[in-house]
Amino acid sequence: MSGFSGDETAPFFGFLGAAAALVFSCMGAAYGTAKSGVGVASMGVMRPELVMKSIVPVVMAGVLGIYGLIIAVIISTGINPKAKSYYLFDGYAHLSSGLACGLAGLSAGMAIGIVGDAGVRANAQQPKLFVGMILILIFAEALALYGLIVGIILSSRAGQSRAD
Repeated sequence: MSGFSGDETAPFFGFLGAAAALVFSCMGAAYGTAKSGVGVASMGVMRPELVMKSIVPVVMAGVLGIYGLIIAVIISTGINPKAKSYYLFDGYAHLSSGLACGLAGLSAGMAIGIVGDAGVRANAQQPKLFVGMILILIFAEALALYGLIVGIILSSRAGQSRAD
């Protein structure tokens, strides 16, 4: 391979990290959206006037996919072995970055889906539960935000393996 500098297999791990960030985050977003959406639909039969107020978990779940997209773009723009040497350290840093963000997004999506489903149904019966539901959803969303922050930090470590 002419013009290639660094380890030839390293970009595989970097691209795997970008894919993991996007796929796992979107899986969490999809699960959270679907599970919360089922709760909203069920609650809407009993109390249709609360449907728009109950969309909050669906929106919060959708944001998780954006976190994965951000990390995937950061990682993929950092992989250019012809311009700058790309070593296994860099690939592993990008892989760990993608996994940190993606798996945090997946777990947050599961939490948002479960809380959103039960929360909107409970809110239909007792409106005083709305603030508590929102607080729990915020803490679940924070888990994905932690993954995004750690992913950015890990991704920034790529390129620091050797002095070029």
